[in-house]
Amino acid sequence: MAVSGGKYVEVDPGVELFVQDVGKGDPIVFIPGFTFTTEVFSKQVEHFSKTNRVIAIDPRSHGRSTVTVHGNDYVTHGTDLGKVLRELDVENAVLSGWSFGCLTVWEYVKQFGFERIRSLVLIDMSPKSLSVNDGDWTEGPLDEIGAIYNTYLRNPQGHREFITGYITQVMVQRKLREEELAWLVGESLKTPYYIAANLFASGMFSDYREQARIASETVPVLNVVAEHWADTAKAFIEKTAPRSKVAVLGGHMMFWEHSEKFNEILEQFLSESRK
Repeated sequence: MAVSGGKYVEVDPGVELFVQDVGKGDPIVFIPGFTFTTEVFSKQVEHFSKTNRVIAIDPRSHGRSTVTVHGNDYVTHGTDLGKVLRELDVENAVLSGWSFGCLTVWEYVKQFGFERIRSLVLIDMSPKSLSVNDGDWTEGPLDEIGAIYNTYLRNPQGHREFITGYITQVMVQRKLREEELAWLVGESLKTPYYIAANLFASGMFSDYREQARIASETVPVLNVVAEHWADTAKAFIEKTAPRSKVAVLGGHMMFWEHSEKFNEILEQFLSESRK
């Protein structure tokens, strides 16, 4: 199926990333989370491409990008992002990552600093997924995370069961129609389970607290966090990146479920960060 603004960027020999690139104006770059695709940002692409250049990226082994056994980690994803921005001649961009896509954003900052970057939008992700400290904002206790890796991400059925539960219990607050759930699960399953396991482990053992702090002191940063852990997230952000702004909305996929409100929040941040 043809996709408006769709193109491919080679980031390694034999590895191409699918990119949507539509609209004109100041660039906004969207990076999806664990195993998801550009499609989840359709409501942001439609809305912001009327006033901005909007770029949405399928990371390697996601969506329409090349599935490869190499580089399925967030260090490589950060490098890939740098290559895409250079290839597309993107300057002065708003980088917006969702979930593990935030890890790609922070890794880009770690490797390239704030080259080509005007501001950051971080959608519902702690810069440190696991912690032994009480009160930290984490993805869950170590035993629970280990059980997901060792139980669910070992075969296609387990991957499907895990992502279905995560969508219905964490990502979306309302009851989904069957076709909506099937679509979301299908987008995730475009990444094979054995690659999903690599990405899961890479994400869970990442620590970008230093990059989060530096970012908050260097460029405007907006964190949009889900309601179910808002108090914990706000306290953690205040400790690790105190100059960041925080907005609270919906569940983990609030930008899709509550797209109009999310777009308003992002528009306000864009307006304020231009001043």
